[in-house]
Parts: sequence; C-alpha cells; structure tokens
Amino acid sequence: MAYKLNVNGQSHTVDVPAEMPLLWALRDVLDLKGTKYGCGVAQCGACTVHLDGVPQRACVTPVGTVGAKKVTTIEGLSADGTHPVQVAWSDIDVPQCGYCQAGQMMSAAALLAKKPKPTDADIDTAMNGNLCRCGTYLRIRAAIHKASELATSASAKTVQVAGKE
Repeated sequence: MAYKLNVNGQSHTVDVPAEMPLLWALRDVLDLKGTKYGCGVAQCGACTVHLDGVPQRACVTPVGTVGAKKVTTIEGLSADGTHPVQVAWSDIDVPQCGYCQAGQMMSAAALLAKKPKPTDADIDTAMNGNLCRCGTYLRIRAAIHKASELATSASAKTVQVAGKE
C-alpha cells in the first residue's frame, strides 16, 4: 500500500506495508541513513525521530500510523549542520563511536524546543531512554547546555537585528 510521508519538509510516497516500522521506510526506502537501528524495541533511542516535533522511536512506529504528521530525521534538523545542537555536539566533541548520537541529538533538540533553558534534571528526564554504550552522558549534558546558550544568543541577535530594521 502507498503512504504519503512528509519527511524533512518534503513529500514522499512509500509503497510499503502499513505495519512496516518507520525506521525501515526511512533507511531502506528513502535512503536516509542517519536514523539508526539499535534494539528494535524502543529501549535505546538510536532510532529517535520527531513526529510533529515530538521525539518518537521509529523502530516501533508503523508507517501506517504516521498519517499527516511531519517527520524530522537528523538529516532534517538543519540543512547545513548549524542547528545549535549539532554545533554544540561538535564543539564539545561528544561522540566516541557515534552510533547513538543522531538519536541523542534528536531527543536534545526536542527538549530545547520545549524548554529552551533546561536544568540538569530536565536533561536527565528528557534523555532517559537514550543509551550510549560509550558512556558520553556528561558530554551530552554539557552539549545540551551549550546548545541552549547558542540558541539563546542567536535569538537575542535576531531580536536586536529585527529591532534595528
């Protein structure tokens, strides 16, 4: 059966079974390899994407349930890698092996969209369920705080520029 998906702002038609996990439609049909397979049971977070801005595990989300929701993958977070989370991840040098990092960044981006200045407790709660076998949790937390600062300073600059026009 054919399903229309809005992925990273573009409309795609995928001819897949309704029960196919979104993860496989993204990776195998649309060739978006940033979303990773980790556990297949929504426990590790490697497959995290956003559905209408809400982090979801793509490995257990059937394509047939997506409907008109906007799907955002790590490839769609920003076209040029300048999303504050991506910049902070690079600046802090978060990844070791990197396998879980797309899911980590997607969860972090959703947190910051909801709560621009999160506390450590907010971060711990939002990131719970995103596993990192390399143990980079302290760098992840530092990168989320840095991304918050970057986003806040970018917003302040935008307001200043808008005020001068």
